[in-house]
Amino acid sequence: MKVAFATDDGLKVNSHFGQSPMFTVYDVRPGEACFVENRAVPLQIVQDEGSRIEMRISLIEDCTLVFLMQIGASAAARVTSRKMMPVKVPAGSSIEDQIARLLEMLRGKPPMWLSKVLKTEEVGD
Repeated sequence: MKVAFATDDGLKVNSHFGQSPMFTVYDVRPGEACFVENRAVPLQIVQDEGSRIEMRISLIEDCTLVFLMQIGASAAARVTSRKMMPVKVPAGSSIEDQIARLLEMLRGKPPMWLSKVLKTEEVGD
């Protein structure tokens, strides 16, 4: 599954979904995680909330999870309606640490929220 991280430096989850300048994307499978790319949010002339949210969703629509510091209610609803799950983590959390935690969850019996996401992803393949 592809996993996105809201970041401004590619190292830490340190951005609000609607204000993140980029998303760092990894392909995570049981036992391994591979960096895919950094996806920069294009600068827009129109900066209304709906446009900002849609631009970010379109950048990561192939991702299953998106790790972030914060996300507004309307953005969370739009993200989840696209079959992506937002995952809030403490500000400044290391992307490397979050990947390690995710790999650990995949190694054993994943928590119910992750099992549900994985089942949804299998149906979509």
